[in-house]
Amino acid sequence: MDRIIAATDLTRRSVHVLGRTARLARQLGAGIILLHAIAPPRAGVAHIARKALNRKPDQATQLQRLQALACAHPDLDIDCRVIAASPEDAVAIVVAESGAGLLVAGLHRERRVLDLLRLTTLERIVMRARTPVLIAHRAPCADYARVLGSVTFSPTCARALAVAARLAPGASLHAIHALQMPLREKLAATEAEHTRTMTEAELLRTAFCALPGLPPGLEPPEIIIGGVHEVLRFRIEELQPDLLAIGTHSGRDPGVLGNYARDLLRAPPTDVLMVKPSVAEAPGSDAVA
Repeated sequence: MDRIIAATDLTRRSVHVLGRTARLARQLGAGIILLHAIAPPRAGVAHIARKALNRKPDQATQLQRLQALACAHPDLDIDCRVIAASPEDAVAIVVAESGAGLLVAGLHRERRVLDLLRLTTLERIVMRARTPVLIAHRAPCADYARVLGSVTFSPTCARALAVAARLAPGASLHAIHALQMPLREKLAATEAEHTRTMTEAELLRTAFCALPGLPPGLEPPEIIIGGVHEVLRFRIEELQPDLLAIGTHSGRDPGVLGNYARDLLRAPPTDVLMVKPSVAEAPGSDAVA
């Protein structure tokens, strides 16, 4: 992780991106690529007319704005880049060229109707980026002190915890697993801890804890009965983490964003680290996430 990409749209939605990236860069001894994308104009008379009335700043102007931001961190190696491409394409290009180990981004622009019909820009960025993505939207007043990991006992979640521990080496780390019980077991007289579903979850937890690369000293993830939204909301209120670490994959398809990952991208309760499946876990491989 000797290079970190800080992606900014130069609005208040990404005002804390460079500050958090700078903290991480000093901690890791990494360089920074400060990236801004200018989407090329789409075809169509109506769009061209609107663009003529409301011209966007050109690349030279935006580059000057990036350089002004970089001046606030003279001790760091910051490479400012403005690329004429969609945000997701720009990120994919720079990740491939630089081999960056982390992408830091801000919040997405909320569009109530369009967000229901299609992926947001931030979701497309996460899907295209071949690197962990940190959504940094809280003021970077201090290093991360409390990390909460939501795990499904997959290798992707183990990687998410490992990356989180690297970004927050001095933080307390707590992992949980939300266990949805089938209706037949909810209605049965058997205690929850003696059900087949709980037994299977405990076996998966044991196998998960044996995976290589997990942070040293990590306690076995806590298994909590309930839906993931409910369980995470309760634990976030209780623990007040400043970083939440998750795997992005759906339980059915490692190559698709899970519902909870999408919800977090649209309304993150705190800074969120999202880690995608490795190549071995991608669709078509023999691995199971």
